[in-house]
Amino acid sequence: MNSLLLFALFSLCLADSYDHTYTDLEHHRTIYISENGPRLSVVMEQSKVISRRGGNATLPCKFVRDAGSATGPSQRMRIKWTKLTSDYLKEIDVFVSMGYHRKSYGSYHGRVFLQQATDNDASLVITDITLDDYGKYKCEVIEGLEDDIGVVALDLQGIVFPYFPRLGRYNLNFLDAEKACQDQDARVASFDQLYDAWRGGLDWCNAGWLSDGSVQYPITNPREPCGGKDTVPGVRNYGFRDREKSQYDVFCFTSNYKGRFYYLIHPSKLTYDEAVQACQKDGAQIAKVGQMYAAWKLMGYDRCDAGWLADGSVRYPISRPRRRCSPTEAAVRFVGFPDKKHKLYGVYCFKAFN
Repeated sequence: MNSLLLFALFSLCLADSYDHTYTDLEHHRTIYISENGPRLSVVMEQSKVISRRGGNATLPCKFVRDAGSATGPSQRMRIKWTKLTSDYLKEIDVFVSMGYHRKSYGSYHGRVFLQQATDNDASLVITDITLDDYGKYKCEVIEGLEDDIGVVALDLQGIVFPYFPRLGRYNLNFLDAEKACQDQDARVASFDQLYDAWRGGLDWCNAGWLSDGSVQYPITNPREPCGGKDTVPGVRNYGFRDREKSQYDVFCFTSNYKGRFYYLIHPSKLTYDEAVQACQKDGAQIAKVGQMYAAWKLMGYDRCDAGWLADGSVRYPISRPRRRCSPTEAAVRFVGFPDKKHKLYGVYCFKAFN
């Protein structure tokens, strides 16, 4: 079969499949046609890598050439790593390698490098992982007119928690929700993170923002105020809402931390301002909501003393249910947002490790 006929058949296939849904890559890319097939291809040995905040991760990517090509990277081969955004309309540059030249970008500067365990290894190593590193990454290998791509997800061990501010429920637009999570040492959760939390038993009847701009909530125990008692358990979806005008709660995600979370032993109960000062005198800061959730979920922290947190709320973490201390379930118990002048509570502090 000659090259012209091959090209005609390929064009018909493209026209026939033009309206079909894109694969998981969801990206346009240039396809170069060769009568004998591609000479360069990218192989991803894993679709997901799991790490944690403060840890390291290796995102696998290898390139394979045909038998007639030279082995190992050439001086004109370009290896590029980018991070995909939630709407897939733009990419964030992470790392580029070409010959002896290497460059890392933005918040990844100084934290990323190629593993290069073998001659055809384009795997990316990320060190000192942050909450913002969570997501999908694209590996692209280019040599002349040949190129190929692969995608791998970086997941983080952590916990999803629902959050609303002192103003009350349904008071956050999307930008407010992002700031609220950041203020509590967290980030707005993705759908995948919320779904995993639902599978782990998270049940919450108030709708909250997710990182893609959708509004959803997880139900494990169907009941009338939450979609109806005759419905099936699941993650209820309100769809995508106006990021400026719509107001909901938010689901936040946090992971491990470098520091010490603790309840401060103090001779008396404290007002909010006294609680802030007490932590500072102990060489620490008043703890954030995300730090309490991380300590409770990831370290099994258990304390039956209600204490102030940085947002002005009062909570306490119970990992061993018992009488008078969350008798039916392990949970972070929420007391509320009391008057900051009340001397009724202790305080939880956080001391960061350098």
